[in-house]
Amino acid sequence: MTSDASRRGALIALVFLTLIWSYNWIVMKQVLQYAGPFYFAALRAVLATLVLFAVVVLQRESPKPPPWLPVVLVGLAQTTGFQSMVQWALVDGGAGKTALLAYTMPFWVLLLAAFGYGDKPTRRQWLFVALAALGLALVLEPWHGMGTLGSSLLALASGLSWGVGVVVSKRTFAKTGISPLRLTAWQMLAGAIGLCLIAACVPERAIEWTPYFGAALAYNAVLASGLAWVMWATIVQRLPTTVAGITSLAVPLTGVLLAWAILGERPGAVEAFGIALIGAALVGISVLKK
Repeated sequence: MTSDASRRGALIALVFLTLIWSYNWIVMKQVLQYAGPFYFAALRAVLATLVLFAVVVLQRESPKPPPWLPVVLVGLAQTTGFQSMVQWALVDGGAGKTALLAYTMPFWVLLLAAFGYGDKPTRRQWLFVALAALGLALVLEPWHGMGTLGSSLLALASGLSWGVGVVVSKRTFAKTGISPLRLTAWQMLAGAIGLCLIAACVPERAIEWTPYFGAALAYNAVLASGLAWVMWATIVQRLPTTVAGITSLAVPLTGVLLAWAILGERPGAVEAFGIALIGAALVGISVLKK
């Protein structure tokens, strides 16, 4: 395959990946009509684990587990923490708003690197963080009382949890040289165990095994957690880091638009301005790093 054809294929994959992950916020919101948040998150993670290990076998990668400590840490942060809090936030929060707040992950990574590892942000990066903080204040609108503030804080906490997983993953890659697919599969297994324990301990409504619920599970396991990660590996391999990083911007903003079009989640003027500020800050963090 020529380099031009390879690049075109990766760009097509980028478009599909953005649509898959963006639309999944609608799926995760609507599936709560048929199951509790923790039951669904646990089932999704278990099925996604099976899909990812199948991909590992098909890619002929070694199934040997990496060091257990980073695997457990990443699994608890990136799968157990992130998925449980996101799905819980969606019970009362809108799909678009939850997506946007969860995807504040790049800001948390920046702050964790600054205060945990001495990797000081530049003045421009601090400016983007301040811009994002202003946008968050406008989106949360705490002056209107609690309302859905609880779900918004859960979504923010999920972004922090994801950020912890990213930081630990980067350190693990640097120390062990493990492939992203192999680490993703094993951390998904560790995270799925954590989600199953939560689902077993928290009383929830019984699952309604409707066609939509089955389709939502399949969408999450095969597309959002299986095929999407294979496409992501292709994108990272074939496209510049800056281009690949646009995905972390496109997914939440597309999620906001889809929630507006499909679920009627139309933001007010103040919230819309806050969303625009967060979007601008995400561009700065993800694309304009220098």
